[in-house]
Amino acid sequence: MLTISIEPKKSQSISVSLAGQQCVIRMIQRESFIYMDLTVNGNPIMQGVPCLYGNKMVGYSYLGVKGDLVFIDSDGQQDPHWDGLGKRHILYYIEDSELV
Repeated sequence: MLTISIEPKKSQSISVSLAGQQCVIRMIQRESFIYMDLTVNGNPIMQGVPCLYGNKMVGYSYLGVKGDLVFIDSDGQQDPHWDGLGKRHILYYIEDSELV
């Protein structure tokens, strides 16, 4: 499992290489949730997916992404909110070999 560096901002875009895949992760806080877009090797994989505590973000292997992304709350079980990103709400990349 790899921690992805994020900042406590209402909107951000991160470029990161994960298992040989060039990924762009975009997050934006709306009234209800933080929503995530994911592009892998220039191909949009998901758009506007709500970020929920402990939920695998990609969720489906047929999308062709190696591994998955998940938010964990270091102080409970709350869904992520922008002001806790990178501190309380940590974004992890889970490799294929670690997925159950």
